[in-house]
Amino acid sequence: MKPLLAVLVAALCFGLLVGLLSIRSRAKKEHAMTERLNYFAGVRQEERPQRKLTPKALLYSCIEALAKGLGRLQQGRRIELLMQQADWPIRGTEFEAILLLWGGLVGLITFLVTLKGAMFFAGALAGILMGLALLGLRIRRRRKKFTNQLGDMLTMVANALRAGFSFMQAFELISREMDAPMGREVQLVVNEVNLGNTLESALDNMQRRVASPDFELVVTAVLIQRQVGGDLAQILDTIGETIQERIRMRREVMTLTAQGRLSGIILAVLPFAMAGILTFIKPDYLKPLLEDDLGRIIIAISVISELIGIFFIKKITDVHY
Repeated sequence: MKPLLAVLVAALCFGLLVGLLSIRSRAKKEHAMTERLNYFAGVRQEERPQRKLTPKALLYSCIEALAKGLGRLQQGRRIELLMQQADWPIRGTEFEAILLLWGGLVGLITFLVTLKGAMFFAGALAGILMGLALLGLRIRRRRKKFTNQLGDMLTMVANALRAGFSFMQAFELISREMDAPMGREVQLVVNEVNLGNTLESALDNMQRRVASPDFELVVTAVLIQRQVGGDLAQILDTIGETIQERIRMRREVMTLTAQGRLSGIILAVLPFAMAGILTFIKPDYLKPLLEDDLGRIIIAISVISELIGIFFIKKITDVHY
């Protein structure tokens, strides 16, 4: 009963992590805007009023201090790229600091619920994994939305080129007319070029941020056209039709495999749901599985079998196109 309660508590705390990330991202944007306004207003650093020491400000200070310490320990840039792909305006070290604080909070709550030292580490690990899962979900959703906008973007660029616009003027039009994430990513490309970066490098950076195989076709076509020439509008039209056809096929595949994917989800959740119901109805019913050595072995074998089944169901329903 106690391990199940700990898992439920960790799941309820998941909303707190989402709120913490959104508050931190919003505060980062507000702080950047304040810095710019103060700069153009001629306000010096020493003339700015001191912020009140509120619990929110104290939390931000703790995150920043921990992020600085993590930045000194590691020099990797992988987490920074993930922040760009998720479009979270925080540094990678700040996200790692939030994960550590979040994992410690979930571990502490789990320990207070179960009063077992080992459950603190289990809860902390579960909290960190939930944070990473949230990051992966955010990146996948943003990438999917970007891919769905890609066909319309290529059509707009091709029409703008036929109307006499240059490629960069067409991109400026896209940045103004299209919603995020497409409009935001194109705006970043325009900003990089205006700051002196080459178009090739800016498009490569955009591809690294979105990590879309479909957009990679666009980048390759644009780079080849700039080297050998050709009708770029016609090339973009052809690529746009190809991408639209791939999106249509992708949706059709998702429809045809919906029953298999739903079966996999039900089979994965069913054992845990039944265990929770039995524990709620008769708490002593599953005690032999948790307290006896043979019961623990059976649980381990069941979990491994469950993971193997999920793996094969995913392989069956994962159609490559």
